[in-house]
Amino acid sequence: MAQKLTKKEKKQLETWIRQGPKTFQLLYSIQRDGCSAITFHQRCDNQGSTVTVVYNTSNSVYGGFTTKTWASTNNYVTDDRAFLFQLRMNGIEKFNLFPVTLAYVINAIYPHSNYGPTFGGGHTLHTFTGTVSSSGSGFFLNGYTKFQAGYYSCSLSDSDITNGHLNVFDIEVYKVIDEPDPIERPWRMAPPLKKEHLQQLMEKIENYCPPSVLPVSYAKILMIGPVGAGKSSFFNTINSVFKGRITYQASSGSAEHSLTTVYMQYPVRSVKTGLELKFRLCDMCGLEESFGPDVVDLHFLISGNIPERYQFNPSSPVSADIPGFIYQPELKDKIHCVVFVLDGNTVDDFPQSILSKLNHVQRRMNLINLPRVVLLTKIDKLSTTVQPDVSKVFESGKVKEAVDKASEIMGVPRSNVIPIKNYENEVRLDDSTSCLALLALDQIIGFADDFLTNQRIVVQS
Repeated sequence: MAQKLTKKEKKQLETWIRQGPKTFQLLYSIQRDGCSAITFHQRCDNQGSTVTVVYNTSNSVYGGFTTKTWASTNNYVTDDRAFLFQLRMNGIEKFNLFPVTLAYVINAIYPHSNYGPTFGGGHTLHTFTGTVSSSGSGFFLNGYTKFQAGYYSCSLSDSDITNGHLNVFDIEVYKVIDEPDPIERPWRMAPPLKKEHLQQLMEKIENYCPPSVLPVSYAKILMIGPVGAGKSSFFNTINSVFKGRITYQASSGSAEHSLTTVYMQYPVRSVKTGLELKFRLCDMCGLEESFGPDVVDLHFLISGNIPERYQFNPSSPVSADIPGFIYQPELKDKIHCVVFVLDGNTVDDFPQSILSKLNHVQRRMNLINLPRVVLLTKIDKLSTTVQPDVSKVFESGKVKEAVDKASEIMGVPRSNVIPIKNYENEVRLDDSTSCLALLALDQIIGFADDFLTNQRIVVQS
């Protein structure tokens, strides 16, 4: 059976629909409600914008969007924003957009009382007429498709989209809802993300020192996460705040594989004194489903066995034979807090193989009582409320949902999940963005200090 819409596919539909993030509310499903034109109209008429999604028995997924209601007028309806789309072909991702042609916007949809969802004059996509009974393994629809009929711009044939048949597991119709306004009360109490608090945070972090009785010069913080989640960008953001300008010291960006290939321990300097602050942000290559570091590599990193500037080799896991391997790591060599960096836009569809690696690492961390934090990045792309004004982050329902989901999949308290926005296309610093990043760093350093304090108790006893 075809998997229902993924988070990535919903994001793609949002992009095609435009005008900001959307919520997709299921109105009708032939699998749940029966394949009946009467039921379709009872559930979907006068609901405003909708997306119709067809899942066929060949694991192909396609459908259509309209801003107009499916009210049973038995007449064509004009919609210049309507489009058809393709999401999957034989189970493989295949994103194609087929907008309504200018000449035929007056025939965008055909809301006939005895028809299921129907797009285009003639018609381009006619799902079914009347009532269709289930065959047990699906529905053999009595409609038809003409994807080259001219009403929708399409260079593909029916067989390239529908596999040449209308045997389906399901048809779903979703109401498309604009993201609601900011929630009434902030979902997390936090100080104002303004310049005054930014200065206080900078001063607090600049004054931090590890417990004096320990042979540790700085807190070591390891950043772990998938490729492209924003580990290196987080260091660049913190470095930018303390330098007072946008910096690009650590390689960051979008690529098929990790841009970071070497284990680096990045210091940050005070813009006032020029001295290194008492923490290091340790960066490593990103995790991938079938590439990059494995759980053994991560265990060695946390335990302090891997030297700085070690070049990771995907085909050769870390062993005691690597140059510079630290056989008996001291406390100063070990990691004092782990930061899991996740893209807030993908937490709903997090790869199971990567999640398995992270869970394996967390079991090791639990044995040594090593603290962990989850950084949720790219939150500006989650919410139209936050995109123009990062200070609204704790007033966004979308961000709260992502925080709750990250807490669930990572098994950490919600208070340990911190939403941030890294600097990526800005040329100037923004007080709210900087303040949010330092709020995260302050909490991370605090957790690292808690770990070191526990080690001091052990030493003194």
